[in-house]
Amino acid sequence: MAAQQTPPPEAGGDSPRRIIHIDMDAFYAAIEQRDHPGLRGRPVVVGGDPGGRGVVATCSYEAREYGIHSAMPAARARRLCPKAVFLRPRFDAYRRESARIFALLREYTSLVEPLALDEAYLDVSGPCREGATATGLAREIRARVRELTGLVASAGVSYNKFLAKLASDMDKPDGLCVITPERGPGIAASLPVGRFHGIGRATEAKLRRLGIRTGADLGSWTVERLRPHLGVRADYFHQLARGIDTRPVRSHRLRKSLGTETTFARDLHDREEMLRALEELAGRAGASLRRRGLEARTLTVKVRFDDFRLVTRSRRGEPPYTGEEPMRAALDELLDRALRPPRPVRLLGVTFSLLQPADSGDANQLDLL
Repeated sequence: MAAQQTPPPEAGGDSPRRIIHIDMDAFYAAIEQRDHPGLRGRPVVVGGDPGGRGVVATCSYEAREYGIHSAMPAARARRLCPKAVFLRPRFDAYRRESARIFALLREYTSLVEPLALDEAYLDVSGPCREGATATGLAREIRARVRELTGLVASAGVSYNKFLAKLASDMDKPDGLCVITPERGPGIAASLPVGRFHGIGRATEAKLRRLGIRTGADLGSWTVERLRPHLGVRADYFHQLARGIDTRPVRSHRLRKSLGTETTFARDLHDREEMLRALEELAGRAGASLRRRGLEARTLTVKVRFDDFRLVTRSRRGEPPYTGEEPMRAALDELLDRALRPPRPVRLLGVTFSLLQPADSGDANQLDLL
């Protein structure tokens, strides 16, 4: 899709905000190709061992031409492209480049919201530079990122976060796209509901069963009619369908969840072995909670079976999860709910969510982790 060059109106009064979404193209793989010139132009896959149970973290655009994508089993990626180069991640190198890029972004505005090592929102509604447009700033940022790092970034510009992120994906790689306030509602109406922020596969399937396939379909329902199917998110999704997203760009985001997972070299069949693995994962995640002075209201167990089917089971803790014994009991219950019916397991994960600062009265319990 060709980049729209007309910038959205300047902020001020009732004028729309000016939001930029910067997204590095194939970030991990691009760093590997930059640092190892012999990999340039070749299909590169960064992730786990293709001879084992690893998965793809990311891949170069040359690899994507073969149908490879992130979260795909590395073994399948090798079958799709036997000549691909498989590399283990070098996260220290990726973090260093990310820090350089974010330092550059903060030269333009203090309102920079990181989403990952390789993407961020910028709110440039305020005075950034006299006479500068959001489109002009996005174009300059992309040029400076390339000059500084030798890496390529795509950018999306719009009047809210939802559409800015959508725009950054419209002309990849090495793209710049703008969605103006005049175009935004129409684009949102034409989108498949699976492209809406926060709608996963399960929710998309539920909506399709209701005859809701596009933003226009979603917007034609009332919030009251949607609420039994979408719960507290009904109003949010109904607004997205009309191109409305009021979420602010937050330079300091409270972490919403914390967890860890592992893929096993062989499928697990024994329930006790699964429970021990979950306890170890919960202990590691719990140690991270302790370091951050947090406690969690919700504990979730993630189970991927031998046929790659994925289930999650959650439980809310009252009081919050801080100690080891209540957590062990919860893990036992959640594993039992996930194994209905029992199947061989290839991956287990534990996530703590609805995080909040730990009360001083719970400090002794937290130390048990």
